[in-house]
Amino acid sequence: MQSFHNFNFKGKKALVRVDFNVPLDKTTKSVSDVTRISASLPTIKKILNDGGAVILMSHLGRPDGVINPEFSLNHILGTLNQLIGQEVEFASDCIGEDALNKSQNLKEGKILLLENLRFHKEEEEGDLNFAEKLSKLGDVYVNDAFGTAHRSHASTAVIAQFFGDKLFGILMAAEVESLEKVLKSAEKPFTAIIGGSKVSDKVGVIANLLDKADNVLIGGAMAYTFKKAMGGQVGKSRIEADKLNLAREIIQKAKDKGVNICLPEDSIVASEFKEDAAIQTQQSDRIDDEQMGLDIGTKAIDAYNEVIMKSKTILWNGPMGVFEWTAFENGTKQVALSVANATQQNGAYSLIGGGDSVSAINKFNLQNQVSYISTGGGAMLEYLEGKVLPGVAAIL
Repeated sequence: MQSFHNFNFKGKKALVRVDFNVPLDKTTKSVSDVTRISASLPTIKKILNDGGAVILMSHLGRPDGVINPEFSLNHILGTLNQLIGQEVEFASDCIGEDALNKSQNLKEGKILLLENLRFHKEEEEGDLNFAEKLSKLGDVYVNDAFGTAHRSHASTAVIAQFFGDKLFGILMAAEVESLEKVLKSAEKPFTAIIGGSKVSDKVGVIANLLDKADNVLIGGAMAYTFKKAMGGQVGKSRIEADKLNLAREIIQKAKDKGVNICLPEDSIVASEFKEDAAIQTQQSDRIDDEQMGLDIGTKAIDAYNEVIMKSKTILWNGPMGVFEWTAFENGTKQVALSVANATQQNGAYSLIGGGDSVSAINKFNLQNQVSYISTGGGAMLEYLEGKVLPGVAAIL
């Protein structure tokens, strides 16, 4: 595979798949979170600094193959201009006469943004002819959209075959490198912190990590499915009744493989799923019938901190509770602080991924105290499950 950093884009038109699927303000349609756009800037600037031109393609939202002004990438143009520090041209479609003319006439050092790929149903269908039409717009293909790498779409998995020169962008390369480091060359002890609401969402990840991790710390609502499976009383806590056997199997496999699975000893509970509900602390396997677990308690926090601080590699995906509400944020906050402390004080390598975990790290202002924050939720989960991502395989 060619190295992006070593490639000279002088005189080349680079067709770059980015992930500009950003949140927009409902009223003004302006970009409300620039994280994904900012993450693409190093790749764009390297191409421009070499003396190349950049043609950006992305999707936005779910227009389902229909032209819908609500999902036009024109909404992000002002933000992109501001962040990149120059005027970006815009094509009214991603294929066709306007896109072709503007890409052919694009000068060195200039940028063209194409209209939403998903205005064409062929994008999500992985249509070969559509991919070929897109390929006519550039000389070099660069995939810098890790967040869509798990999709077999025309612009991510099919298009690369039409290029002699195809590369990962800086963001994509960093994402793959960080995941490979955790999965294949993790320094021991390796601790995986897995949270969220459903065992079913994370079972593939946990199963794959049982062959790699020394410790698996479980939090969030999914912990109560495990507690229930072990005969505990979890009150009104959210569980997946049809996954109790699966939870028991995971616990047994962990024992067989010598992996330490940690479940929260205590929980912060409330009788209602409300931000201002009255709270108390109860043992996680002895929760009263009218109560539900909404965060991990202080005993669990202390136990998890002890494991995290001894770790040399840490993977965190999923919160410990309903961290969006102040009453139930402490478990997630303390785990985030432990991960940051292990990284800063003990030199641990920490990888944070998944929308809620990233939101939590940002909420507690710890984003600069961990090793790497992944931009791809679904793509990261599938990679951690051991699946081959089509967008990655197309470049390798």
